[in-house]
Amino acid sequence: MDKILIIQTAFLGDVILASPVWENLHNKYPNAQIDVLVKKGNESLLSGHPFIRKVFVFDKSQKLKNIWLLTKTFRKVNYDLIINLQRFTSSGIITALARGKESRGFQKNPMSWLFTKRFAHQMKSGWHEVDRNLLLISDLIAAPTRGPKLYPSHNDQQKVKAFQNVPYFCMAPTSVWYTKQAPKEIWLKLINQLAQTEHTIYLLGAPDDKSFLQELLNEVKDPKVINLAGALTLLQSAALMSGAINNFVNDSGPLHLASASNAPVTAFFCSTVPEFGFGPLSETSQIIEVKNLDCRPCGLHGHKACPKGHFKCGNGLIFS
Repeated sequence: MDKILIIQTAFLGDVILASPVWENLHNKYPNAQIDVLVKKGNESLLSGHPFIRKVFVFDKSQKLKNIWLLTKTFRKVNYDLIINLQRFTSSGIITALARGKESRGFQKNPMSWLFTKRFAHQMKSGWHEVDRNLLLISDLIAAPTRGPKLYPSHNDQQKVKAFQNVPYFCMAPTSVWYTKQAPKEIWLKLINQLAQTEHTIYLLGAPDDKSFLQELLNEVKDPKVINLAGALTLLQSAALMSGAINNFVNDSGPLHLASASNAPVTAFFCSTVPEFGFGPLSETSQIIEVKNLDCRPCGLHGHKACPKGHFKCGNGLIFS
């Protein structure tokens, strides 16, 4: 096996949970050229990766043009194996048109009939997304390792070192989806509780999250709570989380950053449930959720608003 392409063009967390696939393939084929295709915005996760040769970027705002350009490039490489972890039509088209010697992916992909090998995307009890992904290489690797992994660089480590001279907690209070984000009141209660420990609290997020995190700061008025939204890259955030006393997150991307760092984590699950297979993988982890709600889960993904209007799965969260 000389040339391998892995396709995962979904969200941040999906890319992180795909990492065991290339980790295991590299262990089995240490001299193979491994390339990865991700959605635009997620490429920084793999910056400076020690064994991924090239990270290709799929710009979905120019979908047809990108499909054409990418497949032309992939055909020239002549991959021995193309693994498609995504179930969208566009990724299936790229997989088929790239014309690798072997292609494999999930049966749920509408273009899977063109793949060499097709696998069921199983929602077995107790299965995590990493287990579903590793199913695609189960005939190649008998006992794969499950842990996701990222590689913050030396510069990333140095960037966050200045924040690590005191004991600290990290919080990532935001999510792309309203119903996957614990309510503001929950985060304020948690911040006030942790502030009593006299430890520093770092609020993490993207540049777009800065205003919401500033709202939390304005209500808390504690100099030990520091807004780092937009100040750190994804890999730098992972490096910071790895040294925290604990990390508090939603069912969102930062949860998987913690898993990739094996960092202690407490995750709030609101409208979604861990049984979907996206729970924490850190050795030290806790899940906080409201159980026994007949309306939960209300879908595989989050919503922009609670379909029932009461958001009991968020407002009812309790922690000690």
